[in-house]
Amino acid sequence: MTATAPPVAPTAGSTAASRAGASAAGRSGPVAWMVLPALLLFVVFGVVPLAGVLVLSFTQWDGLGAIHAAGFSNWKSVLSDPQLPHSILVTFEIMILSWAVQTPMSLLLGTFLAGRQRYRAFLAVLYFVPLLLSSAAIAITYKALLDPNFGLGAGLHIGFLTQDWLGQSNLAIGVVIFIVSWQFIPFHSLIYQGGVRQIPTTMYEAASIDGAGRVRQFFSITIPQLKYTIITSSTLMVVGSLTFFDLIFVLTAGGPGDATRVLALDMYKRGFMSNQMGPASVIAALIVLLGLALALLLRRLGGSTTASQQEGA
Repeated sequence: MTATAPPVAPTAGSTAASRAGASAAGRSGPVAWMVLPALLLFVVFGVVPLAGVLVLSFTQWDGLGAIHAAGFSNWKSVLSDPQLPHSILVTFEIMILSWAVQTPMSLLLGTFLAGRQRYRAFLAVLYFVPLLLSSAAIAITYKALLDPNFGLGAGLHIGFLTQDWLGQSNLAIGVVIFIVSWQFIPFHSLIYQGGVRQIPTTMYEAASIDGAGRVRQFFSITIPQLKYTIITSSTLMVVGSLTFFDLIFVLTAGGPGDATRVLALDMYKRGFMSNQMGPASVIAALIVLLGLALALLLRRLGGSTTASQQEGA
């Protein structure tokens, strides 16, 4: 005769844990279904075209005829082309200099617009106007304004503005950086404005009681609290700089010479002007790899987002 042990009543802790697990499982089901449409769009319009470009980089195709396998010949020809290092150098030059201009200006404007005065709302709308304009339209407008014969300088008889801004290498780079910064500073100012408004006002009140002025509060409270906002904004700036095309194409077409020939423009000229889709696809793959590497590097510099949430709490 065997004796059976009496059933053990579940403890309160185990019952609560099982209920919490069941509740979490019940919530994760609908959330997973809500993510599927966005995931499907990302796969169709992001992953599939990227895979197609990667496959195309190993082929020979002129855009119209039959596609033939080419192995690694496209990669070898592009990586050994002396034009590629120059395009990468110009791309990084515009990227770094435009970041150096946009970040402090956006940070200052975002902090200023985070105030509660009524007129600042009007200024926020006014500053946001450049972002609503087309890059091609902006390039056409600035190209006309900077024309040394019929532009703004000639009309107002201002000698400084009558220079050949787009005909000299160093001036053309400066014009591109200025226009890019003018167009995208409003967007990043909006990001910083939202970040500043998330900083607890009690921190500024405590600093004021301790005798800290506006400048000291800005450097001791605002900037440290915006660390992860700066990382996010910088990531958007840096990765976005890799895809500058329409503004530079309309403004300088890569000139004078190849002074403003960035990677995206190099890809366009190889693919649609020289009908070399294979080498153009190689450059497209390089742009994606550079973007991923830079984004991961900035994320590594920024640290964990969990730490930022704990710090903000």
